[in-house]
Amino acid sequence: MTDKRTDKKAILVIGAGDATGSAIAKRFAREGYIACVTRRQAEKLAPLVDEIKAEGGEAHGFGSDARKEEEMVALVEQIERDIAPIEVAVFNIGANVRFSITETTARVYFKVWEMACFGGFLMGRETAKVMLPRGRGTIIFTGATASLRGRDGYAAFSTAKQGLRALAQSMGRELWPKGIHVAHPVIDGAIDTEFIRTTFPERYALKEQGGILSPEAIADAYWQIHMQPRNAWTHETELRPWMEAW
Repeated sequence: MTDKRTDKKAILVIGAGDATGSAIAKRFAREGYIACVTRRQAEKLAPLVDEIKAEGGEAHGFGSDARKEEEMVALVEQIERDIAPIEVAVFNIGANVRFSITETTARVYFKVWEMACFGGFLMGRETAKVMLPRGRGTIIFTGATASLRGRDGYAAFSTAKQGLRALAQSMGRELWPKGIHVAHPVIDGAIDTEFIRTTFPERYALKEQGGILSPEAIADAYWQIHMQPRNAWTHETELRPWMEAW
């Protein structure tokens, strides 16, 4: 019996929130990729899945906790078995919280690391397993300013993001020679989200000047990374608005 999936390709987006993650899923869906998107609460994915389908694409939403090994293993197996080979995997979970060091509880510190670093390891390991026999694929870990330096109040977040960066570097050095493109774009600056609009209105006011990051522009950059030829791959790149101090 003919495998109807052989001409299909899937993108897995772990952490398909309302801004960057959704934009990435929609960008790849427009190129014919089947968007497999996750959040801890599956019902929150319905608007994204419906939008992709309304535009002629294919999408599937999954309620999944990236911190749970058994859930990540089952998710990758289900997509590979029932939907399409995973050609691209994007880890896009945010865990940006701010506490002074004396107010950072052990629970907060560990949970942030689980969300922003350990979940990335689980996704990276499981998707590498299915990509390696095919000798191709792209794995992208979304980085942040905290990936490069720590700031006051961000001990938990910076630790997790710098750990994710180290994971991406180690995986890249191991997997690039085997045909798997591992990348770590650093998103340095405020993104056009509801959180920024309501919490930092003065920052959001810079949108009309191009002073905050567009999720769609980030998604374009991810597509460009995936489409790079093997003789000129990017591992780490930085994306920030032209007005951002760095």
